[in-house]
Amino acid sequence: MKRILLTTLGIVCTCYLFAAPGQPVAELIQRVEADVNGLNKVYIFQDSPEYYTRMRKYYNSILDEMQQIRFRELSTTEQVDYLLLQRNMRQEIKEIDLNAQAYTQVLPLVPFADDIMQMQIRRRRGDTPDAQQVAFTLNKVQQAIGTARGNAAKNTQLTAADFRKASAIVTSLQKGLQNVYDFYYNYDPQFTWWVKEPYQKVDSALSKYAAFLNFELADKADKSLDASGIKGAPIGKEALTDLLQFEMIPYSPEELVAIANREFEWCDKEMLKASAALGYGQDWKKALAKIKENYVAPGKQPELIHRLADEAIKFVEDRKLVTIPELAKESWRMFMLSREQQRFAPFFLGGASILIAYPTMDMEESAKEMSLRSNNYGFAHATVFHELIPGHNLQGYMNQRYKSYRGMFNTPFSVEGWALYWEMLLWDKGFHATPEEKIGALFWRMHRCARIIFSLNYHLGKWTPQQCIDFLVDRVGHEPFSAESEVRRSFTGGYGPLYQIAYMMGGLQLRALHAEVVASGKMTELAFHDTFLHEGAIPVEMFRAIITKQALSPSFQSQWRFAGALK
Repeated sequence: MKRILLTTLGIVCTCYLFAAPGQPVAELIQRVEADVNGLNKVYIFQDSPEYYTRMRKYYNSILDEMQQIRFRELSTTEQVDYLLLQRNMRQEIKEIDLNAQAYTQVLPLVPFADDIMQMQIRRRRGDTPDAQQVAFTLNKVQQAIGTARGNAAKNTQLTAADFRKASAIVTSLQKGLQNVYDFYYNYDPQFTWWVKEPYQKVDSALSKYAAFLNFELADKADKSLDASGIKGAPIGKEALTDLLQFEMIPYSPEELVAIANREFEWCDKEMLKASAALGYGQDWKKALAKIKENYVAPGKQPELIHRLADEAIKFVEDRKLVTIPELAKESWRMFMLSREQQRFAPFFLGGASILIAYPTMDMEESAKEMSLRSNNYGFAHATVFHELIPGHNLQGYMNQRYKSYRGMFNTPFSVEGWALYWEMLLWDKGFHATPEEKIGALFWRMHRCARIIFSLNYHLGKWTPQQCIDFLVDRVGHEPFSAESEVRRSFTGGYGPLYQIAYMMGGLQLRALHAEVVASGKMTELAFHDTFLHEGAIPVEMFRAIITKQALSPSFQSQWRFAGALK
């Protein structure tokens, strides 16, 4: 059993991961997770030649060990475990190689790195330091930082990504040096005498140098920066293609944009119908503006969220769409997002809890008004169940209790795809009864399409952050405040480059699979949904392989062109 902490905007929850007894691949997966956790605690400089060498050796040893497992004797679900573990090990090695290459590229910016790393390497086993030599080395490091800073300012060959990489390495070195200092200071008399003053000078120099690299040199070299001030890191087509292959999405970025535009066309047609029903004819933006006026007073939003959560649960249970454990209905919670958090998340967030965005007293009046309009009744009706039940909350609840060892394979195409799939399914089932509720649901579906288009165009180097913001305002009808927050979250919120496309594409995968096995009569909706929740948040193509008992091989390559199955 392994205990891990997951944090979302400061909210902490605890999960426990259990192996499946008697399953060699499942047990190996848990061992790998425990081993990597242990190694990462020892080798704390994860951008260092030592780390690259050690982890590359470890991942290769797991691949070698897997060769001893008789793949054809495994059940389909065990074969899926095998393929996913093999995929992850190969991807880890690939990322190590890329990181090692990037480290070599920026090494002239951190010529003092090895001096600091060697101190920490000796510390981790408690070696008695030569305190006078440590002080001498720190004085040398301080001088090297000054020289490196001067040379960095003259370097015109490095990119913004290089400078930010170097800044991250410097911050890591600063933390590693603090680890050394905190270990010996006040315990080792000689260390305490000799090292205090040089340490404080180097600590300050490292902090200033990291900021210089990140906020001056990187910004100066960043060709994607614009008036929005949002700092991202466009990764380019080659890296996007590699990530799509890893996520088992066999489409090019351009094909995904085309799919998003196709889905947008459906949204446009339905939005015009709902606009006409509300009395605004073809002017859907006026209809959207009208529903934005229907919001509850400050202080009343949590009460509305509770009511909408109960309505969604009743709707799903009455139609026997998915099994909802009583404890799942009892154990979800809610929290309010702060003003600062809403700069990155202007709407709900969710999981174990639902995190509510609504005006705070310290907001400017214009921001308060936009927050009210952005969290109106119609929008909330379409997203509370996305965050809670049957969306993220239910999925997270089940993933902790069934095949939880698959946690390392979690993908946003399954996590966000599951919640988005329910937006589609509940639309089909008539959950949104009024024109206002339909417009709210269509706003979000258009938003998911727009996320694909703006995020891929940004990473392909075609759009700037401000163009992304303008697209959300003009094409979807976002408030400027929420559009800016969404783009900031997309590019600086710690999400991967494919995260924003995962909502719609994961939802379309599940929708296509629903058509294949439910509409055809091979499975009931209840069985389909329950089985998905019991298999973990793995790539949807792998779930498809399990329920269709697909013949697999160790050389499996993703090839499911799911979008072609949708009308």
